[in-house]
Amino acid sequence: MRTRLEAPAKEPPSISAARGVTRRFGDTIALRDLDLSVRTNEVLAVVGPSGCGKSTLLELFAGLQEPDAGTIETSGACAFMPQRDLLLPWRDALSNAGLAIECAGASRRDARRAAAPLFERFGLSDFERAYPAELSGGMRQRVAFLRTLLAGCPILLLDEPFASLDALTRAGMQEWLADALASEPRTVVLVTHDVEEALYLGDRVAVMSPRPGRVVAELAVAIERPRPRRATVVSPEFTELRQRAMEALGC
Repeated sequence: MRTRLEAPAKEPPSISAARGVTRRFGDTIALRDLDLSVRTNEVLAVVGPSGCGKSTLLELFAGLQEPDAGTIETSGACAFMPQRDLLLPWRDALSNAGLAIECAGASRRDARRAAAPLFERFGLSDFERAYPAELSGGMRQRVAFLRTLLAGCPILLLDEPFASLDALTRAGMQEWLADALASEPRTVVLVTHDVEEALYLGDRVAVMSPRPGRVVAELAVAIERPRPRRATVVSPEFTELRQRAMEALGC
């Protein structure tokens, strides 16, 4: 069941929430009695073992699925970025980035014109006319994220956006995403299996149990931004949070 969300008075407003959500696929229960809220302009990272229902949760927030029990509440439209970049191989980077604007009714020329000013800010200068096959994995992810951002939705749902990248590229993309969200604030739900990624990018981290998934811990990441990655991940605060997250995961 999907309802509209009314924010409680005198508290930071929630823009989306799952309340008592259960989702089944035949005899398999992916999520059971899950409760989770997302506050306006918060980066909420969701971490958990493979198969615990993290991606299912994102699809519920996006309206791509409906819960079997409980409710999904939302006060804003969601833009969903799946694990694969899904760039169209016959379009150059600029046309791929502007695709969401075209889908909203703009001409391709107007969509390209709207996307072009952001290419320098997102580290894509001089690659506007490059095709996906000519871009590195990290650059493809930047184009995919820019396309998601240009959809103009207040909520971004990111499903393990860096899972396919090598460790060095992934670390660089994490820092890049943190900077991008600082310049273009959005409410973000980020799904990942990487505890360090969740803690580095998140304002709050929700830890999920093995299937059937439910939230077993929520950790506030009270580390000041900006967060230089190298210094952040070795800080005592980060180390303590990582230990708490690992304990919640049963590791």
